[in-house]
Amino acid sequence: MEKWYSTVTAATERFLTKRKIRREKKIAKQKAKHPVVDWLEAFLWAAAVVLLINQYFFQAYQIPSGSMETTLLIKDRIFVNKMIYGPELIPGRIKIPGLTVPKRDQVVIFESPTYLSKGPAFDVLQRVLYMVTLSIVDIDRDEYGNPKAHFLIKRAIGVGRDRLRMVKGELEYKPPGEGDWIPEADFIRYGSPEYKSRRLVAEDEYIGIRDSGFGDAFQDAKLPLSDEMQTALNNNRNKYADLYGWSGYRYESLYMIFPHNRKYGVEWRKTDMGWYIPENWIFPMGDNRDNSRDARYFGPVQERDVLGKAMFKYWPLDRIGIIR
Repeated sequence: MEKWYSTVTAATERFLTKRKIRREKKIAKQKAKHPVVDWLEAFLWAAAVVLLINQYFFQAYQIPSGSMETTLLIKDRIFVNKMIYGPELIPGRIKIPGLTVPKRDQVVIFESPTYLSKGPAFDVLQRVLYMVTLSIVDIDRDEYGNPKAHFLIKRAIGVGRDRLRMVKGELEYKPPGEGDWIPEADFIRYGSPEYKSRRLVAEDEYIGIRDSGFGDAFQDAKLPLSDEMQTALNNNRNKYADLYGWSGYRYESLYMIFPHNRKYGVEWRKTDMGWYIPENWIFPMGDNRDNSRDARYFGPVQERDVLGKAMFKYWPLDRIGIIR
């Protein structure tokens, strides 16, 4: 018994002695280290932790435009859940399977289909700096110094097998199979009962928008314009109030003038018949319908290109809250 006790005691003393020596060496090494090096190591560790959290769990973003008003305002800072749809293994490369897929009504962030990359090395550097600084530093800017639209935040209005169309700026939905077109408010049940898409164009303005679109087509065809067309063309507001609707009227008129030109017919039917959303795709649109460049212009987005779900507003303080 005494021999066993002596063995345990000796082993414990050796362990405690070695641990004390390691601690003393660590303290001595710490004292010998330059304060700048010590600070730099601490910063790099903190940056690595922030990068890890941003890349795989929650990422901070800043809202650059008014396309999601009033749900999200310009310069709102938000956190996005990246685990839910699957994070990328490295920034901009190789997406990991997620817990679920984007559903109708969810506010999601995705890579802009119209974004022109400066190369994979720049993309990775930009994403790393953006994440480490919690969206404060963004080196990806245009010639005017404004951040480029690399990522877009919109609401998933349509999902696989939906049929959608726009009529005078209002969204309509057609169920799978036969059936009539249904107004947006009757088929989309938003997470927030107070939600309503924001419109800047009144219904009666579409008379002028139509006359302007038709007038532009008549000008291209070198045909005489009616007084209504000329008046509408003189009002630049008509064209830019709802550019998507204006383009539809213009192509409709061009197709009537030049029925042999299939291009005009195809473009007009896109606006007249709307979109069918394939499986594993979504149709994202801004809540501020008349001030949003979204899927109406670039088409549906694949689910695999959706990076995360907008979850929480953390700045400014008076707007803190869950995003619905």
